[in-house]
Amino acid sequence: MKAYVKQHEGNVSFLQQDLTESGSAAKVITNAVGTWGSLDILVNNAGVQIRNNILDYKNVSFLQQDLTESGSAAKVITNAVGTWGSLDILVNNAGVQIRNNILDYKNVSFLQQDLTESGSAAKVIANAVGTWGPLDILVNNAGVQIRNNILDYKDEDWQNVIDINLNATYYMAHEAAKVMTEQGSGKIINIGSMQSYRAGKNIFPYAASKHGVVGITRAYADALAPYNIQVNALSPGYIRTDMTKVIEEDSVRGPEIKGHIPSREWGVPENLMGPLIFLASEASDYVTGISLPVDGGYLLR
Repeated sequence: MKAYVKQHEGNVSFLQQDLTESGSAAKVITNAVGTWGSLDILVNNAGVQIRNNILDYKNVSFLQQDLTESGSAAKVITNAVGTWGSLDILVNNAGVQIRNNILDYKNVSFLQQDLTESGSAAKVIANAVGTWGPLDILVNNAGVQIRNNILDYKDEDWQNVIDINLNATYYMAHEAAKVMTEQGSGKIINIGSMQSYRAGKNIFPYAASKHGVVGITRAYADALAPYNIQVNALSPGYIRTDMTKVIEEDSVRGPEIKGHIPSREWGVPENLMGPLIFLASEASDYVTGISLPVDGGYLLR
């Protein structure tokens, strides 16, 4: 078995270690900290499967090389041929990550639309297709929350929350599905909540709507899977936003929620970026029908 630690592209170190030996874990971690100074990420990826004598393949060699250096590609290939005699397979897996603000990209368009209006979902989807052509990703992110105690909750407030949080999610997904089934691909991401799992004190239609969002997600995932369309829900925990500000600042509820989160910290919108990109990308092509909590461990308790 082999354990290795990677700091960033170009700078990689390897340590070959039998992880079944006593003290091997401490040795690997000590080596990583001694080499890089800190330990930011641990991926426990050691594993074994015995099938058709796969463990007979024991001949592996490593070469540390900065691929940005002039002549580095030739050096890598020459090393491989010199070591093994021939080059049968090349897998180019080097990569970098670049983050930009969405407004830095010139190809962005906006449409303001009241999603409670009849025919609004069809209008939004038609506008997207008319502007860009294919429809690859739909993120159903419209939502509203109205708080009141149970006996004073107004019928119009119930209807307003359900119309935006649940009905609009259904209509948008329905219209998107018409396009995506024709093109044979697509991603639909619905936004759930902690209230998709819990009762939701004083936010009755919100809790009902977010339970419903997960139900729609699962039903659509099942129905659209044959068309190569993945449908998933992203369920944020207690994230610091304008909507949650009143709860966070509440003298009773705020500390209660913070104390329930294992990390003892509210999340920020940036915490949702990575999970959302995952669900919208090819990395999730074999993931459908799930509700992914991004909650700092809130649901553990």
